Amino acid sequence: MKHVSILVPESAVLASVEDPRHLFAMVNGLCLAAGREPAFNVQMVGASREVKLHDSHYTVHTDALLQEIKRTDMVIIPAPSGNLDEALEKNRALIPWIVEQYSKGAELVSLCIGAFFLASTGLLNGRKCSTHWLHSPRFREMFPQVNLVDDRIITEEDRIYTSGGATSYWNLLLHLVEKNTDREIAIRASKVFAIEIERTTQSPFMIFNSQIKHSDEPVKKAQEFIEKNFEDKITVAQLASMVSIGRRNFERRFKKATSNTVVEYMQRVKIEAAKKNFETSRKNVNEVMYDVGYSDIKAFRTIFRKVTGLSPIEYRNKYNKDAMA
Repeated sequence: MKHVSILVPESAVLASVEDPRHLFAMVNGLCLAAGREPAFNVQMVGASREVKLHDSHYTVHTDALLQEIKRTDMVIIPAPSGNLDEALEKNRALIPWIVEQYSKGAELVSLCIGAFFLASTGLLNGRKCSTHWLHSPRFREMFPQVNLVDDRIITEEDRIYTSGGATSYWNLLLHLVEKNTDREIAIRASKVFAIEIERTTQSPFMIFNSQIKHSDEPVKKAQEFIEKNFEDKITVAQLASMVSIGRRNFERRFKKATSNTVVEYMQRVKIEAAKKNFETSRKNVNEVMYDVGYSDIKAFRTIFRKVTGLSPIEYRNKYNKDAMA
């Protein structure tokens, strides 16, 4: 039986504390029904017996204090709520315990933006990590040594697991169920909770926002030009000349400021415009393609799928009410 410690930080999102407890308890019931031993021994662990969540709207009564858990097999790290900086500072005392448990062989599992807690330990440096796509720019800024793969639903490396945004963590929890029981139990659990078991990417849900929270003014000027003229054919050389910077230096500064190459940024702006078009208009794929500045249907489809995980038609059918009708 695997000993699971669900860490309960102050200001944690209640669902990301209760959902893993609920799922693992249900899985234990499935195991018993199949004539097998329970798979998980789950405890909620905190720095105090009572932990306030969501601006004190909820109180969680922990099963054990940190100092009472000398060794555990798995630590679940929930997502914080409210102001992220305040939540991290408020729970800084939890970090040494997480590091200690990992050094003793425990697996670490972050749910959604619980990745910020996990990254604060330094244990993610040089490793892959996912988190909510909305917080990706902030995460990259705070933890540049972490290999953020924000399109992924799940990452797994060296006993460390992370999940994408919001309900994506259900897929990570199911992955852990399958690893610690078997495929049959995981499928049963997915059916009970109505979860698509093989979801691997959060790309269809990602919204590309202007990445202008930096101080490089020439790069900002180039970004603004791209966003206002995305339907035109813009070259890197044209942008570099416009801001009076050598091309190689411009490309380096652009990548540093936005975490995207210039070409990637132009593609993301075009595809975001195409997505909005598919969501709100009755235009066909070719019409949308021309509207956002592409003339090669194969190239458009390839880039669209790379960014969203779906083909243009699949995206339109998924998100356009008229298309669904």
